[in-house]
Amino acid sequence: MSYIWQDFNIKTFPAETVVFRDGLFCPELSTLDSPIISKNYDLPVHFIYVGELSGKNVLDVVINENVKNQTIFLSCKVKVNSGAEFSISVKNNGNGTDFRGFVIIQNRANVKFNVDAHHLSKNTGIFIKTRLVAYKNSVSELNGTAHIYKYCEDSRSGIEFSALADENAKIIFRPQQNISAIPECAAHSANIAHYTAPQIEYLHQSGLTDSEIHNILSEAFLNDTDLLK
Repeated sequence: MSYIWQDFNIKTFPAETVVFRDGLFCPELSTLDSPIISKNYDLPVHFIYVGELSGKNVLDVVINENVKNQTIFLSCKVKVNSGAEFSISVKNNGNGTDFRGFVIIQNRANVKFNVDAHHLSKNTGIFIKTRLVAYKNSVSELNGTAHIYKYCEDSRSGIEFSALADENAKIIFRPQQNISAIPECAAHSANIAHYTAPQIEYLHQSGLTDSEIHNILSEAFLNDTDLLK
């Protein structure tokens, strides 16, 4: 999977993999044949979702009840150039199992991004962090809902949105929580990142053009290691 590192800057590690490129499942790059996790594995499970999206795209991750204490990751890095809807649904029924997702979206058109985190058993974790770069005249709608159902105590939930937006971009955040049991933790956040005038002036004085400055600041925002914490 070296191309994933070279083309998309996605870090790979020893894991059972489920790989999607441009919204399509890639069986030749995957060690598992489905996003349904029905048993435990010695290695972590790593979902990799990369490429350019258009139209409607769905990733449904299902973790069955016989899975215990499994670690599952999602690395997602996608671009939207012509309009797309992208939905991630995680149904975690695995006691002691954590799902941790890191999503990067670069939007130059219109995108609707939906996250649904379903806690179907007690002691389950779902954490999804999303970073969005919204370019000029783009429209981005980010929706996130955590569902902690009855009898699913001690669940751990976190859905975070952070965006770096052009002044002519439109961003809509819609966070929700539906909680019917006492969780260990349940957090939801959304924020817009800003760079200061002194930072921009410093880069200007270094001889960079406005376009180069924008690219540098966007890359710094997307590659900030805080995303992985």
